[in-house]
Amino acid sequence: MYEFYSHYYYDSTNVEPANGGADDNSNWPKTVSSAAYVDDVNSDPIVIINGLTKNWRCPGFRVCWIVAPEPIVEMLAAAGSFFDGGANAPLQKLSLPLMELDFIRKDTWALQRAFKTKRDYFLKEIRRLGIKVLHEPVSTFYVWADLSDLPPPLNDCLVFLEECVKNKIICVPGVFFDVNPRGNRNISKSTCLNRVRFSYGPPMRNLINGVKNLEGMINAWKTNPQRATIYMRSDSLS
Repeated sequence: MYEFYSHYYYDSTNVEPANGGADDNSNWPKTVSSAAYVDDVNSDPIVIINGLTKNWRCPGFRVCWIVAPEPIVEMLAAAGSFFDGGANAPLQKLSLPLMELDFIRKDTWALQRAFKTKRDYFLKEIRRLGIKVLHEPVSTFYVWADLSDLPPPLNDCLVFLEECVKNKIICVPGVFFDVNPRGNRNISKSTCLNRVRFSYGPPMRNLINGVKNLEGMINAWKTNPQRATIYMRSDSLS
């Protein structure tokens, strides 16, 4: 189980200290982990992977860990030693203060508060712009959005990406997530052609600027719609 996002959880009834909840070990923010289903780490067939890059917001700090039966831990340790010698000692030492339970508790409360605020802002704004969100995210920092109501061909995720890049916005086209072994299915038949993935991970100021640029892009298309043929190669039109 990949648990790098396990602290990013927003659907909890727990009351954080900033809103009057107890500021001690009796009051932890809600997180999600498959560790709750491990009774015997050496016999249960569960492997958990976590690290500092997401939950602790330390991108580039390549220190992670696994919880697994001992034979698997030994096998992965041997493989890591063979490939790169494993995590270097200075980084492991620097990570120790981040493992203090009191720090984790306070940091996770702060993380959930900050990212829930950004999520709520971003969802409100893209819905205002005519982009639908069928499933409101309760974890991570990604939004699976539906472009169907935008003017064509802007409602095509590949066209949408090209226009976003022109306006200093980045998203991931939905077709990139569509499982299509060996490319047997034509991309035009993808059920994800009208979907994109946005991230509200960046700082709030970046989200505000991104929404401003997105609004300008969509309004420009509504007032000056373009034909889909402008995205086709000239040799395909002959």
